[in-house]
Amino acid sequence: MSGESLLVILVVGLIAGWLAGQIVQGTGFGLVADICIGIVGALIGNWLLPHLGIHLGRGIVAAIISATIGAVLLLLILWFVNRRGRGRWRLR
Repeated sequence: MSGESLLVILVVGLIAGWLAGQIVQGTGFGLVADICIGIVGALIGNWLLPHLGIHLGRGIVAAIISATIGAVLLLLILWFVNRRGRGRWRLR
């Protein structure tokens, strides 16, 4: 893996994590956690969307959209698992 591809993965992860944090309010995990959530979300989105028959295309914008969808799903799963927080997170 080259340095450029690693940088692209980190940038896509950061943007997707930030966007997911804006959609699911109250997550406020910070920069490093947003990157991690975005990267894991990208893995979820890249695996799940084609299985559902959804193809967004190629390129950085499609990667950001796919990663954001996956990151939102990840945050919603975390929210359902952590329901004992009672209203800590809200959907916008």
